[in-house]
Amino acid sequence: MISVITGDIVNSRASSSPDLWLGPLKKALSEVAVSEKYWEIFRGDSFQVEIQDYYNAFRAAVYIKACIKTLRELDVRMAIGIGDKTHEGGSVSESNGTAFIYSGELFERLKEERSKLAIKTGVHQTDEELNLYFRLGLIAMDNWTSNSAEIVKLTMAQPSLSQKELGAMIGIKQNTVSERQKRAYMDEITAIDAMYRQKVDQLRYHNPPETK
Repeated sequence: MISVITGDIVNSRASSSPDLWLGPLKKALSEVAVSEKYWEIFRGDSFQVEIQDYYNAFRAAVYIKACIKTLRELDVRMAIGIGDKTHEGGSVSESNGTAFIYSGELFERLKEERSKLAIKTGVHQTDEELNLYFRLGLIAMDNWTSNSAEIVKLTMAQPSLSQKELGAMIGIKQNTVSERQKRAYMDEITAIDAMYRQKVDQLRYHNPPETK
């Protein structure tokens, strides 16, 4: 199994220039994918990325969101699909399988529902539980300030560094790093990631997955 994230930039047209978010988006996608072959930007502000280790899909989505929300008034909408890969094309958009189908179908629904993060695995109970956790997490993530997003981005990119070391990278004190992490609900997001990993681990025992 693999995971696929399909997304787009929210409020991209309000930006004075696409260059403001295009560079950070490309850098974020290159960080979460194993190579450039596995991510693509299309239709101006939409993108798709294959995360081959599906255990990391939620973490990848949070990292992408943090990168974009460091930019004022911008956000990102993402649909995670977990499933198989039946064909590998020359680019991620040319590949196919249930992971791609689930992600694409869910993304279209997200635009209608005005939600910013959801998952489809093909296992109804798993989807219901994880999407509840995601909705709760979005209460915090949708309201990140640029400073909160920056500290989340930095914490996830450098998980082995102490708060003091993280602060030194951006010129703030250790206690300020701690305060920003608390305001970003970093501990709670880490707990959601742990629960996500526990739930998707159970997908190994669903073969074939339910399609409800």
